[in-house]
Amino acid sequence: MSQATATAFNPRPTAPTATRHGPRHDWQLAEIEALFVLPFADLLYRAQQVHRAYFDPNTVQTSTLLSIKTGACPEDCKYCPQSGHHNTGLEKEALLAIDKVVSEATAARDAGASRFCMGAAWRSPHARDLPAVLEMVSRVKALGLETCMTLGMLDAEQARQLAAAGLDYYNHNLDTSPEYYGEIITTRTYGDRLETLSNVRAAGMKVCCGGILGLGESARDRAALLQQLACLNPHPESVPINLLVRVAGTPLADAENLDPFEFVRTIAVARILLPASHVRLSAGREQMHDSTQALAFLAGANSIFYGDQLLTTDNPQAERDRALFDRLDLQPEPLVTD
Repeated sequence: MSQATATAFNPRPTAPTATRHGPRHDWQLAEIEALFVLPFADLLYRAQQVHRAYFDPNTVQTSTLLSIKTGACPEDCKYCPQSGHHNTGLEKEALLAIDKVVSEATAARDAGASRFCMGAAWRSPHARDLPAVLEMVSRVKALGLETCMTLGMLDAEQARQLAAAGLDYYNHNLDTSPEYYGEIITTRTYGDRLETLSNVRAAGMKVCCGGILGLGESARDRAALLQQLACLNPHPESVPINLLVRVAGTPLADAENLDPFEFVRTIAVARILLPASHVRLSAGREQMHDSTQALAFLAGANSIFYGDQLLTTDNPQAERDRALFDRLDLQPEPLVTD
């Protein structure tokens, strides 16, 4: 094939990409919006190029998520069934016993998970609960699993203590764009979230940070969310992309469904902007057709939550995931310890 013929198949050779110079932290919104409007096949092709430059495209990192304290959260996030501001019928539960958490982590490891994530419905950890949380981290870590927690906002000292206990990752999502954030949450600010991420980095932990699609946000909001993530330096090691799970009793219970192709486009743009990050299919997989998930993996997603439940919402059962992996010739990513 001649060079002239080959070029004809790449009509937009100057579209922005991350492969030429490695990860960038100076993405402009217009550049990101230009990626979103590429022809679908061109966008996925570019995302595949980036994915293959940084990862084995046939492996997927698997995590399991456990709610260690459920319900009655003081935050007013409009999507969340655990918010005390919404009447969703969810019962408040106390912090789980440490032995129960360790037992669940052992079962997750034996089922094939490489990372165990623990979530608590708090604004931030209370001093009375922190000793138990720190013991959970150290005991789960001793099982040979990577550890992750999401406990709300952290100050510098709390982050330091979690890091000293052996916590590998801390999850704190930005949820949406700075411009749309106030439509979804009013009890804490975007700056509060960025400050927690800064405290996590300063303590030496890895960052898990992403957002939620389908909140009624615009296409520009999705681009602006990814810009925020891509301009963090370093990039988050783990980037969960959630699809809204509509729960009766929350203000977003009747939100309009997001086009699956728009979801896949967002995965592909995230892969291009965040080339060395694991991009995770998170909440919403229970409602996704297998073909949507397959396209998301093709677009550069390479991490999932594995198990029956994500905090309080359903997740595809492990057997279904194993069957999907077999159909797509995917393998769980092996755990690499430092």
